[in-house]
Amino acid sequence: MNDVTQEQKTMAMLAHLLGILTGFVGPLVIWLINKDKADSGFVVDQSKEALNFQITLAIVYVVGIVLSVILIGIFINLAAWIACLVFSIIGGMKANEGVAYRYPFALRLIK
Repeated sequence: MNDVTQEQKTMAMLAHLLGILTGFVGPLVIWLINKDKADSGFVVDQSKEALNFQITLAIVYVVGIVLSVILIGIFINLAAWIACLVFSIIGGMKANEGVAYRYPFALRLIK
C-alpha cells in the first residue's frame, strides 16, 4: 500500500474517527461511497475495519444496557466507550500514515 494518496489516507482516517461521534454510521457511509471505486482499496479496507469495530461496540453497548439492571452494565459501557476512543484514535493515526490498522477485538461481519 505504498501508493496510497493523501486523499485516501484522509478518508480512511475519517472512517476511524467518525466512529467516535457517529457509531457505525460514519464508517458505513464512507464504505458505501468508496466500495465500488477501483482506486480506493485502502479506504474500503479501513472503512470496513472501522465499521466492523463499531458494530462490535454496538453489540457490547446493548449487552451493557441489558446488564445495567445488575449495575455491571454501567462498567461494561464505560469500558467500551474508552476502548472506542483509544482504538479509534490509534486507527485514525495509523490510517493517516498509510498503514492498515486492525482493531485488537472486532467481529469481522463485513468482509
